[in-house]
Formats: sequence, C-alpha cells, structure tokens
Amino acid sequence: MPELPEVETVMRGLEARLRGRRILRATLRRGDLRWPFPAGLQGRLTGARVLGFRRRGKYILMRLDGGDSVLIHLGMSGRMLIGPARPNAPPPAHEHVVLETDDGGRVGFVDPRRFGAVDLVGTAQEDAHRLLRDLGPEPLDPAFSPARLAGALAGRRTPLKAALLDQRVVAGLGNIYACEALFRARLSPHRSAHTVGAGRAAALVTAIRATLGEAIAAGGSSLRDYVRPDGELGYFQHAWKVYGREGLPCERCPGPPSCPGIRRIVQSARSTFFCPRTQR
Repeated sequence: MPELPEVETVMRGLEARLRGRRILRATLRRGDLRWPFPAGLQGRLTGARVLGFRRRGKYILMRLDGGDSVLIHLGMSGRMLIGPARPNAPPPAHEHVVLETDDGGRVGFVDPRRFGAVDLVGTAQEDAHRLLRDLGPEPLDPAFSPARLAGALAGRRTPLKAALLDQRVVAGLGNIYACEALFRARLSPHRSAHTVGAGRAAALVTAIRATLGEAIAAGGSSLRDYVRPDGELGYFQHAWKVYGREGLPCERCPGPPSCPGIRRIVQSARSTFFCPRTQR
C-alpha cells in the first residue's frame, strides 16, 4: 500500500496538473471501488473547478469550488495517470475514474485490486469524515512533538513497531518507513511501546521526519504497483537501510562473525526488518 511519501508525491503531481482547472467531463466506469461511489458523484465533478489539494495521512483531498472535497485513497494498487486527452484511444486496463479538464488534460484512477476509494465530503467538514476523524498528528507538522508521541505510546504494551503503524498514533506512517525510522533511531521493533520516554521519543520523531522527508524528495519508493503520476518510478527504495535487506550487513556493523546481518521477523502479519545488534 502506498505510504505517506508516495501519497504526497501523487498529491503534488495532481496539484501541479489540476489546480485551477475546470473538469469538463467526469467518467465513472463502474459503481464502486472498495465502497460504492457516492450518489451524484459524476454530476458534482462535471463543471467544477479545482481549487487545490490537501493530504491527510494516506488520503488525498481534492477541493472543488462548489464546497465539496473529493476524498481519494489509493488502496493497495491504485495509481493516478496524468496526460493529455486521447479521445480515440482505448482506456488503460482497470481504469475506473477519468477526469478531463478544460486545457485538454486527462487524469485516470487505475486500481486493479479495487481496494481504493473515492468519496465526497464538504470541505469544511473534511476532518470529521469517518476515515479521517480518528487520525493522529501529521508526522511532518510541528504538532508531532516528542511529548505528543511519548504520550500516545504511554501505557501501550504492544511492540513499538506495531504501535507506530496505528494511524491514531501518527498518520501516514506505514511498514516500510516505520522499519527505516526505527533503524535510524536505534530502537528495536520488539521494544514495548510504553518504554519510549522523552529521550527515545525525541530520537524517533527526528528519525521519522528525516526518513519521510528524504523519501518525498526521492518521489517515494516504487514497490510492486506504485509509480508517480508522470509514470516515473520513485527512487527511495535504493536508499533503504534495512527494509527488504534480510541477511545483508548493516551499515553500522562489522559483519560476520560478530554481526549476523539484518533480520526479518513477522509482526502483526507484516514483515519487519531490523539490525539486532544496534537497535535496542
């Protein structure tokens, strides 16, 4: 599933292409993705002008001049394809929603597995939407402070990695970037979340922000289905320090025989990668 850097990259691509444009035609090729499309969606989109975009966690919000926001979730395999209109060309496979704009542009939402979502919410009520109302702080916002993170983890007896994947603790952080941030902070994914006090929380906040910032600058990580809206791959997977590197030496360690290399374990049905020698 695309995580915060991938969703941020997609949102920026959409904003660059759609901000200020009027939607001349909206086409829905089916009645649902993960959930049914809201009644009247096609009519609400057609003729609307795009005012701008916002990301909240792993969700994209496209704000329209009529007071609506279109909530978009990419799901497991969703991606946005941006390009010029091509009236006589067959649509791409698994393209379910198409927006055509007043400058001859075209945006298609492709989702082979159909775990994505499109919904409508009033712009003034975005944060009250059922999918957004319980989200924690944005990790790149000042509100995501060491004190707030330590408070959210206090009393939790779950492993730290599992706690970080709880979107009520921090919004948008997923499996890849939780592994990478824990490595940078030198914290074990096994550690009980309640043991993260002020000092460890400060290191972890710094690591999360640095990891996400570098990943956004690289256009995210291309893994399986993810591509940027311009069709290019993200590049942060080339900078992974632990994720997907089972058995390889950690950059901090001398290697065998004193260090067994990066380990992979399964936590909450997700792969976790870490250095058992330097993460405590």
